[in-house]
Amino acid sequence: MKQGPFHLVPIGTVHHRDEDAWIEIFPSYLDGLLGLEQFSHINVLYWLHENDHEEGRTVLQVHPCGNEANPLTGVFATHSPRRPNPIALSRCRVRSVEGSRIVVDEIDAFDGSPVLDIKSFFPDEASPPGEFRFPQWEKSEDGPQ
Repeated sequence: MKQGPFHLVPIGTVHHRDEDAWIEIFPSYLDGLLGLEQFSHINVLYWLHENDHEEGRTVLQVHPCGNEANPLTGVFATHSPRRPNPIALSRCRVRSVEGSRIVVDEIDAFDGSPVLDIKSFFPDEASPPGEFRFPQWEKSEDGPQ
């Protein structure tokens, strides 16, 4: 298995203004938004740019929620921004898709965070009915695309 380095290219940027949150997609990636308005939720992968420093990448155990009263726990069992690769994942409710802008209810990211990828969210069978919206696509015999 080949190991790093990897080349990641941001596709957009997270923005916050007061109570509003949105993702601005760069012009070269706009075609990738086709059909996204059919989904009620998306998963957003973004770079924790304000926590990207060498010492943070070496941390493997933390006290969850920054509280030393909590037990020392491995970073892979937490949402700590200190981790070997400062990549974060947030599930967001999509309010609208307006040109290059995906307006979301909220996102746990700082203003200016580089967006690495967006994936449409398909709930599992255990999810409450009616809570999520998504298209009912038929699977091809060749497998998923």
